[in-house]
Amino acid sequence: MKKIVIASNNAGKLREIARILEPLELEAVPQGSFGVPECPEPHVTFIENCIAKARHASAHTGLPALADDSGICVDALNGAPGVYSARYAGEPKSDQRNNEKLIESLRGIANRKAHYYCVMVYVRYPDDPQPVIAEGAWHGEIIDAPRGAGGFGYDPYFLVPQFGKTGAELDADQKNAVSHRGQALRALAERLKAGL
Repeated sequence: MKKIVIASNNAGKLREIARILEPLELEAVPQGSFGVPECPEPHVTFIENCIAKARHASAHTGLPALADDSGICVDALNGAPGVYSARYAGEPKSDQRNNEKLIESLRGIANRKAHYYCVMVYVRYPDDPQPVIAEGAWHGEIIDAPRGAGGFGYDPYFLVPQFGKTGAELDADQKNAVSHRGQALRALAERLKAGL
């Protein structure tokens, strides 16, 4: 199996990525296994941050690298929290405080449309001039009261109309089949399979 480094230490993301890449005979190894430090994310777009993370992981390990960057974008907030989703309420990162800030920001606003967005980038080496890029979007709306015990981040407040459930009420297989990250990973896997 060909080894690639995943520019993340998030256990849930790593499991999801490894499962989708396994048929491609790619062994996904977290960057933490190599002692790779976290990469700064100073950019205002998901794609720029994602490319930076992939190049950073590849440069530190000498291996091909896969990174993702994702967040939730709320229509009425001009796409916020966007790239700042994980630290919307400031440091230290806190899902609870982020959700409280989001609900407060939407107080009195009728338009609750939102979508999760994910971009995935694969680089063969640090200065790869043709990174493989895939993306996915998962549409729904924000509700005021949390529902469900699964998922993470904004999932308890993210209602998925096709199921009538929040992201936190879906089981892992249901979520992976429709989520932004699942879409992006499957698209990336198809491109890698095609040899791009």
